[in-house]
Amino acid sequence: MTYALVLAPFLAATALAVALTVRRARFGHRMAASGVAAGILILLTAVFDNVMIAVGLFTYPDGLISGLRIGLAPVEDFAYPLCAAFLVPAVFTLLTPVRRDAAEASR
Repeated sequence: MTYALVLAPFLAATALAVALTVRRARFGHRMAASGVAAGILILLTAVFDNVMIAVGLFTYPDGLISGLRIGLAPVEDFAYPLCAAFLVPAVFTLLTPVRRDAAEASR
């Protein structure tokens, strides 16, 4: 099984969870904050994954990755921080009850 196939359910769950929160309050603000968090997490992933791969802590079999790399790290590695930055706030939003007065005020 390739890393892309392993990532597919996480990417799908993230897209679904985010889509379910579109009508919730402060969606744009949440997406902007998630975008900033994703940028920071991807930068940290780029630095630390490259260091760990360079020192030989782990490798990726060429047949299981797309072949696209950022430094030594395969691009598939960057999906995890991207999902985390968007999925965690979306799930938190979905688990937070909608207040009636806030819902009625937005109509």
